[in-house]
Amino acid sequence: MRTLIKGAAAAGLAIASGLATASPLLWQDNSLTYLYGQDFEVDPAIQQAVTFEHVSGWSVGDLFVFVDSIHYNGAKDAAGNNSTWYGEIAPRLSFGKISGKELGFGPITDVLLAGTYERGRGDIKNYLLGPGFDLAVPGFDYLQLNTYYRHSDSPEGVRGSWQITPVWGITLPVGRSDILIDGYIDWIVDNDGDGKQANFHFNPQVKYDLGKALGWQPKKLYAGIEYSYWKNKYGIKDSSAFDTDQSVTNLLVKAHF
Repeated sequence: MRTLIKGAAAAGLAIASGLATASPLLWQDNSLTYLYGQDFEVDPAIQQAVTFEHVSGWSVGDLFVFVDSIHYNGAKDAAGNNSTWYGEIAPRLSFGKISGKELGFGPITDVLLAGTYERGRGDIKNYLLGPGFDLAVPGFDYLQLNTYYRHSDSPEGVRGSWQITPVWGITLPVGRSDILIDGYIDWIVDNDGDGKQANFHFNPQVKYDLGKALGWQPKKLYAGIEYSYWKNKYGIKDSSAFDTDQSVTNLLVKAHF
């Protein structure tokens, strides 16, 4: 079953990549974010990170890519590293765009095949594949709900599990500018029983449009915070001996280009 899921995920990613390459790019946005935070769990407590993000819309779907470069301010993690990296490639194929038909019903505006490849330093390799939905909900700039079956390539042989990932964005006018609240939840719902725990990661950003406030181009320069609540971080069960429930507020500056 794991081989089948891994093969299906790889095939889905390859198809999405090939179609995106052959199809016109409708829009894109790129950004760099600097973050600083304290009180991280499992990893060293103080961290600085630089994140590159790319998001784009294609005639067959959309694509999201990010890479984190994380630094521990001179401390080292359990593997002896003073820094690490992590990234994801997440294409989605739109059945509405491919078929040329309206697939919306109720709040759902499109149905998609969502895939993700997760890669990090060391042996972190995960493949995710499942249905995705675009939703139209009053007050939201965008709202997605992606559900995945996830397969891990880790040497521990972790069994497959299910993940639910909503993604959202909300813009609130404030005085001369706007506050953007966006983020995601990764909820791995059924890891119990194989040495990994079900875990829940809530990761919103609250950002003030500094560029608009200063009379520059809007939606290009933001300052604010990112909050990370992670219960049973990395699937490690929280206990009195080892605290893995993380609650961290990062300061951030984000520039779009």
